[in-house]
Amino acid sequence: VHEGKKPFQCNICSASFAIKAPLKRHIASVHEGKKPFQCNICSTSFTQNSHLKKHIASVHEGKKPFQCNICSACFAQNEHLKRHVASVHEKKKCFQCSNCDSSFSGKDKLKNHIASVHEGKKPFQCNICNASFAQNAQMKRHMKSVHEGKKSFKCNNCESSFSRKDK
Repeated sequence: VHEGKKPFQCNICSASFAIKAPLKRHIASVHEGKKPFQCNICSTSFTQNSHLKKHIASVHEGKKPFQCNICSACFAQNEHLKRHVASVHEKKKCFQCSNCDSSFSGKDKLKNHIASVHEGKKPFQCNICNASFAQNAQMKRHMKSVHEGKKSFKCNNCESSFSRKDK
């Protein structure tokens, strides 16, 4: 354990562990999809009891004890605070796309980029006109501006209104 050796290797993927218990948990959760710890409030399931406890504290009890000392934003987990500081205040983009020069502040943003830009995936479809979008936020903006006629951005120089700020 203290020498950095990880002799317990997953026979399905390349993950390795210093002790056997995390290997068993890895196989059950990652490869078998087991999530035995269920929230009794919303039924969301988790792979570990500690994750369930964090979920209840942050989502259902509203506990966010980690506060940014720059902008006062609060977070449920210290990891989320660190990610916030790095991406928002330090402008770090540590996740590099292997297909182009784009980089992102989070792994989820990189995944969305690859799916939409390089794989052409547009899983969000308008139920009125069947237009499809890479992100849910794009579809919601489409619904408001095209189908609901909302134009939230007013021109400072005249009476015109627009559905987007850049127009």
